[in-house]
Amino acid sequence: MGSQVDIAVPAEARSGQAPTWDVGTDTLLWTDAPAHTAHRYVPGQADHVMGLPQQVGAAKPRSRGGLVLHLAEGIALYDAGGEQRTWLVYWARDGVRAGATTIDRKGRLWATTLGAGGWLARVTSDGAANIAVPDLVAGHGIGWSPDDTRMYLSDGAARRIDVLDFDLAAGTAGNRRALCDVDGEPGGLCVDDAGRIWVAVRDRGEVRCYTAEGELARTIPLPARRPTDCCFGGPDLTDLYVTTARDAVPDPTEADGALLILPNTGTGNRPFAFTG
Repeated sequence: MGSQVDIAVPAEARSGQAPTWDVGTDTLLWTDAPAHTAHRYVPGQADHVMGLPQQVGAAKPRSRGGLVLHLAEGIALYDAGGEQRTWLVYWARDGVRAGATTIDRKGRLWATTLGAGGWLARVTSDGAANIAVPDLVAGHGIGWSPDDTRMYLSDGAARRIDVLDFDLAAGTAGNRRALCDVDGEPGGLCVDDAGRIWVAVRDRGEVRCYTAEGELARTIPLPARRPTDCCFGGPDLTDLYVTTARDAVPDPTEADGALLILPNTGTGNRPFAFTG
């Protein structure tokens, strides 16, 4: 596997995040939280932008069509036309921002909030929300092992990746413990079909790959100084997409704030849509 890094979208995003491959449309969803925008990138063609009324942490596909968005004040359902239909969960708190968001194999949504008193919560299609991990200040990434027995959680404040036991049928996660320390601030993460964890290191300008045992297997330097999140995409899920931030980067280059692509980096696990 090579380490080619290309700019897919020279977006100048203030803080790009939450790249998500939509298998139903063969497009990539991503957001720029402080710019209040959600994006749908059609590889090799165009990056479509949807403006939103508030900060948006993530946009994920819905099995019924449209999107589920993690906004500053909670989780909202949008129809295919991009109009808000309803709040699924409204949990606005002062000083709390939208964090990581992902969908498990059963179509349940898992989301973190950022800030003092933040949490990791599970949200089901009927809007029921349950806190799985309380007092989480900087939960930047969530992922699962290929067999769905482990949940991975990147903790930016503690500078480590944690692992939890995961019960797919019950939709529960527990027994949180450290998997590995990260020399830097871990951002969003994804897991490949071999069970390796790929994480954007936000203050090191790198993507790193760790084994399921927590050993560092690979480091890929990036032309952007503040990568924020990553996911596998493309028709065969072999391309690694990396979002980056431009805010607070002195003398930014074209790569800072861009959506990056690392072709043929590995093979990701299949992403899922929210059932709501």
